Amino acid sequence: MGEGARRHIDATERRDRLALRHRLAAGTRAEGPEEVAGSLVALHGTDPATVHLAVGARLADAAKTVGETERALYDDGTLVRMHGMRNTVFVFPTELTAVVHASTGRTVAARERARLLKNMAEGGAPDAAWLTEVEESALAALARRGQATAAELARDEPRLKEQYVYAAGKSYEGVHTVSTQLLRVLGAEGKVVRGRPLGSWTSSQFRWAPAPEHPELDPGEAQAELLRRWLAACGPATEDDLKWWTGWRVTEVRRALTAIGAEAVSLDGGTGYVVAGDAGPVAGPGEPWAALLPALDPTAMGWQQRDWYLAPELRPALFDRSGNVGPTVWWNGRVIGGWAQRPDGEIVWRLLDTEGVGRDAETAIGAEAERLASWVATTRITPRFRTPLERELSA
Repeated sequence: MGEGARRHIDATERRDRLALRHRLAAGTRAEGPEEVAGSLVALHGTDPATVHLAVGARLADAAKTVGETERALYDDGTLVRMHGMRNTVFVFPTELTAVVHASTGRTVAARERARLLKNMAEGGAPDAAWLTEVEESALAALARRGQATAAELARDEPRLKEQYVYAAGKSYEGVHTVSTQLLRVLGAEGKVVRGRPLGSWTSSQFRWAPAPEHPELDPGEAQAELLRRWLAACGPATEDDLKWWTGWRVTEVRRALTAIGAEAVSLDGGTGYVVAGDAGPVAGPGEPWAALLPALDPTAMGWQQRDWYLAPELRPALFDRSGNVGPTVWWNGRVIGGWAQRPDGEIVWRLLDTEGVGRDAETAIGAEAERLASWVATTRITPRFRTPLERELSA
């Protein structure tokens, strides 16, 4: 298809696609967390609460959120929480373990292991052969236990308690423990995953577990498969979007686009891509919709170029200085405000963009706030990365 013949997909249609494919519009909500994760490819897992809140926003029966998500993650093992794109922790269908590891994990893992060995050598710690022995012993202990904290593994393998000085003589000098750094590397290498938390579903303290067994795939084929799935869920997207979400080099993105036969389309901001056969018109959801999505939600964080769903002037209130999005209020595919939970449990929200937002929108948003409060109940939620509006509303 020539440049002039490319179909144009405007912001309205992109919002319609988002509503339907991310299970946010009425009638699209999922029956279980596996459907949610499959529809979005991956849920941000850095903040444990994000996973549950992202699922709850998309379930037909939100009351099942905690029980069903914990079942999928820790009992049935149909979802897995491990390092993935951009060396970030995600939750995704277990069937994607091999794809994520081969497409993104190997490169990150090699870099992380080299960094660990360099830091250990500079800090006076033992060498690579010693680390290999400790690693094999720790993995064997984890296999025996099934799940374990770093402290429990250190009781089985005391050498995990070895410490070394990091960045000696510099302003950020510190003491690192081998267990903490090694387990992070093993996570990037796809050998261990995050297990059941020590506390509630909002707890950031967790156990480690052996990673699901998975074949070693060809990196190029794995990249093509991951990009195909993501474009099916989030297309159209630009090269910049794809490079940002995957963490790949632009040459890898282009090679994967070619491998899947992606179709180029015209966007308001330039050229975008969809999977083959997906360039045609998409019918909208039909009914207006509202959503309260959590901090780091995969929809709010899905694209690097966000002007088509989030006005630039709203960003200072809704993002922290590192670019992490806080809790957002959505109306018909646009971010129009933010929400928070107060110490007494009340869910409160504020509109920052009122263009085209009337009483029906406020009613729908209020209903979503009540729906969220009904299943969160007495649990208190504080985002790991706090944003200006969230801090203000929760005070």
